[in-house]
Amino acid sequence: MTNDSSQTKTAYRISELSAGRPTTFELRPGKPQMERIAYELRLEALRKLSFVGTITSEGKRDWRLDAKLGATVVQPCVVTLAPVTTRIDTPVERVFVTDMPDIKTTDDVEMPEDDTLEPLGNVIDLTAVMTEALALALPDYPRSSEAQLTQTEFTPPDAEPIREEETKPFAGLAALKDKLDKDQ
Repeated sequence: MTNDSSQTKTAYRISELSAGRPTTFELRPGKPQMERIAYELRLEALRKLSFVGTITSEGKRDWRLDAKLGATVVQPCVVTLAPVTTRIDTPVERVFVTDMPDIKTTDDVEMPEDDTLEPLGNVIDLTAVMTEALALALPDYPRSSEAQLTQTEFTPPDAEPIREEETKPFAGLAALKDKLDKDQ
């Protein structure tokens, strides 16, 4: 059973959610909101964006969000800066928990085993979850199909570039060994 008001809502107060039945949602942001998200995520363009799913009760006080994120993004190529279009279709799962597990704070920070856990506040903000999920799904290094990496050498003026063979610690020893073998 679909709640008609869920079609346009972007946030739900926990007190509005029914523990007995799922709350469905379908977000399809308009152009101004997509432009804002594109700016936030430093995208060249965000052509399509949809976030469709359900919120259901999980136990007595927690809530589960299961959704599908769909997007078409344009990012600059890391090599040529040419536009690279990527289609993203990914499942999104979050469990909003009343009592977050304690993460011991030491010099070394450990990631929790379950990365779907979120602290439960008074509101589940679907726009925030959608934007975060999109940011996590973006390619880290978008690359155009025509991009080719070439060798580049950086040296100060009047200096000779270091060749790859010179950076290998045993290259000089191998050359010396070869020379000694030839002399014998």
